[in-house]
Amino acid sequence: MAISQAVCNSFKKELLDGVHDLDTGGDAFKLALYTNAATLGAATTSYTTGSEVSASGQYVAGGSQLQSQQTSVASGVAIVDFADLSFTGVTLTARGALIYNLTDANKAVCVLDFGGDKTATAGTFTIQFPAFTTSAAILRIS
Repeated sequence: MAISQAVCNSFKKELLDGVHDLDTGGDAFKLALYTNAATLGAATTSYTTGSEVSASGQYVAGGSQLQSQQTSVASGVAIVDFADLSFTGVTLTARGALIYNLTDANKAVCVLDFGGDKTATAGTFTIQFPAFTTSAAILRIS
C-alpha cells in the first residue's frame, strides 16, 4: 500500500504560519483521486499528477473543487467540513485522494485512504465526508 491516510505535515506547519483559510469564503480547496500506485502520505507537500486516475466523464486532471466548506469549534476541538463530492459518468478505480489548497500553490492538506480500490463503471463515484462533529469530521484539531 502506497497511500497512507494522514493530515500532511506541511499543512500542520502552514496552519501555524497562517497559510490556509478553511473558513466559509476562504481559500478554494480541491480533491484529486489516485490509483493504488500513488505514493501519498504525511510527507506529501503538494498536488501531484503522479498516479492520478485518468480523466473520465466528469473527472478531470486535478479533480474538482470542494464546496460548502465550514469550520467550527466545540469542546476544544476545531473541525472542518466539505460537501460530499460526486463525479458522474466515470469509469475509474481509485485507492485514495488528496485534498489540496488551490488558492495557495496547490499545497497539500490531507491524504484520504479508501482502504482498498473503489471502482465506478459508467456511473457515479462519490466521496462522502464524515459527519461534521468533533469525533468524525474530516479534519480535527484538538
